[in-house]
Amino acid sequence: MAVATPTERIACEARLLGFPLAGSAPLDVLERAAFVARWIAEGRAGEMGYLARRMAERMDPRTAFPWAKSMVSLAYPYRPPPSPAGDWRAELRGRIAAYALGADYHDRLRALLERLIVRLRELFPAARFRPYVDTGPVLEREWAARAGLGWIGKNTLVLHRTAGSYFFLAELLTDLTLDAVSLPGGHCGTCTRCLTACPTGALGAYTMDPRRCISYLTIEHRSGIPLELRPRLDNWIFGCDLCQQVCPWNDGASDAEAGEALAPSLPPILALDDAGFGARFGRTAVARAKRRGLLRNVAVVLGNSGNPDAVPPLVGALGDPEPLVRGHAAWALGRLGGGRARRALEAARPREADPEAAAEIEAALG
Repeated sequence: MAVATPTERIACEARLLGFPLAGSAPLDVLERAAFVARWIAEGRAGEMGYLARRMAERMDPRTAFPWAKSMVSLAYPYRPPPSPAGDWRAELRGRIAAYALGADYHDRLRALLERLIVRLRELFPAARFRPYVDTGPVLEREWAARAGLGWIGKNTLVLHRTAGSYFFLAELLTDLTLDAVSLPGGHCGTCTRCLTACPTGALGAYTMDPRRCISYLTIEHRSGIPLELRPRLDNWIFGCDLCQQVCPWNDGASDAEAGEALAPSLPPILALDDAGFGARFGRTAVARAKRRGLLRNVAVVLGNSGNPDAVPPLVGALGDPEPLVRGHAAWALGRLGGGRARRALEAARPREADPEAAAEIEAALG
């Protein structure tokens, strides 16, 4: 009987902890420096300034960890989004991306990686390991493809023929010498479903402009959402699943049990203070958007609803302590229109001291 290789032994232990896909690749310089530099120079990073830092380490982790020899890439599945039910405009419900369901995945996966490291140290007592979960300057998709977990699809996500794309990526740097694998071939073919489904035109084939991506706009973008893109958010208040939902490699994936948590009522969220936000979202991935960002998004979605029942909570938001929230609430009231919305905007105009929020009020009244 053949003796299992270190790569196979690591993959076996990873599967026991819930990582169905596990692979590895020897560390080498990623030939993406020119592309990434051009991508950043074009401004595609938007407000994600951290992407321009520690570039040498992104291209070669050995610059920061000279002891490392290999990268272990792992995939951990999460529940796919439910099929939309009901009329969100009538019910004033938003949508949250499926990956944000439950406790923050960073915490969950980091705990699993620590358990995996304990088990691997029993197999390889002298080995060193360093875990990553969507943190640090690691180009996760590149390493996942090199490790054989899948190919990078037209929607820019890692795709697997049986697992689809509903999984998190995690990594272990190690000083073990692990096997190389053949790079997986792509299987997107002539399909363009994801490109067609993207409501903001963020996707090109195998490329993305994050500045137009709903996930970026509702999470990483910290300032005002561009006016022309606000209506295209539809009812997404945190993240977006559209390019995954339409992908044929995810056909049949749907979770009927997660509907309420991922389609929350919006007026109560718009009324949350700091303590309320922390109590409801503080231990979830939604906390990444911060209170001001999430309430900004909620205001936009209420404005997109066309439902006059959205006016009262938006009127209340004109008194929010955050100018960003006040400004987007003003935009939403202007979009909804009607006498009550206009009277509230006129009353808010003389007391608004923030220039950007004041400009939103003037535009809404105009």
